[in-house]
Amino acid sequence: MEARDPDRPAGRTVLITGGAGFIGSHLAEAFLAAGDRVLVVDDLSSGREENVPVGAALEVLDVRSPAAADLVERTRPDLLVHQAAQMDVRRSVADPAFDADVNVRGTLVLLEAARRAGTPRVVFASTGGAIYGEQEVYPASEEHQPRPLSPYGVAKLAVERYLYYYHREHGVDATCLRYANVYGERQSPHGEAGVVAIFLDRLLAGGTATIHGDGLQTRDYVHVSDVVRANLAAARDAADGPRFRVYNVGTGVETSVVELYRRIAEALGLDRPAEYGPAKPGEQRRSSVDPSRARSELRLPEPLPLAEGLARTAAWFGARAAAPAGA
Repeated sequence: MEARDPDRPAGRTVLITGGAGFIGSHLAEAFLAAGDRVLVVDDLSSGREENVPVGAALEVLDVRSPAAADLVERTRPDLLVHQAAQMDVRRSVADPAFDADVNVRGTLVLLEAARRAGTPRVVFASTGGAIYGEQEVYPASEEHQPRPLSPYGVAKLAVERYLYYYHREHGVDATCLRYANVYGERQSPHGEAGVVAIFLDRLLAGGTATIHGDGLQTRDYVHVSDVVRANLAAARDAADGPRFRVYNVGTGVETSVVELYRRIAEALGLDRPAEYGPAKPGEQRRSSVDPSRARSELRLPEPLPLAEGLARTAAWFGARAAAPAGA
């Protein structure tokens, strides 16, 4: 890794890819609040310009582009927080080459530019459920054998391996955060959206939510505020030099879709039954991750309880639904 300029002004520059999206925009707010200079890179294919907080600079770029690489080299960030991704699992199955182009090649474009710029630290948004596949142990620790069942999961695992290479070969401090099912304020109910956002959007519009299959499939639902805390902790300076680390970010608690729907309806004060539709082909039956290593090593608090997180999320969706059009 190239040496950094000793005459560079003090203060940290953080470049967040996907920073106009759901998780990325929360991270942009948090790093700004911590006193960092924040640069957001987003192609706005799913992110929204209005999500970018005041004080952050937005560059509308595809992470695969030479322009994105040039930006990294020119700005020489102290920290690269890589959230941008092709995140639609079904699209990855339908078009594995596109998924790899965005999620693997796009990441390598950034990593090579960061190497040339002398960027010392990278925090990468990986995935829990898609990497572990059908689990043997619940919840899965970081030692669980990775057995991805989709090109999306394969790509995320490949990037983790590339980051290990950049750590060993170029001295990059790299942290991979394997997210569980993230939900919270500003999540889009459209596209490859989380079920929490979909249910809230449908119920607040007066419609009926659909549960696919029998609804007994389980997931580990983690609020976006806990994901933000994990990213901030992973971005702290290390006293013992560059590290390579992999952490689960979740709660370790399984919640069925039926139970999730009940809790969401309760948070909205509704007594409206869901409809049941056909199961999604290839859907995992159970998924949960063990977050104990991150809690211990990153000194994270207990995750937000699901009831509290759903109440906060429901309040945000409710206020948005009540706002005048165009507000």
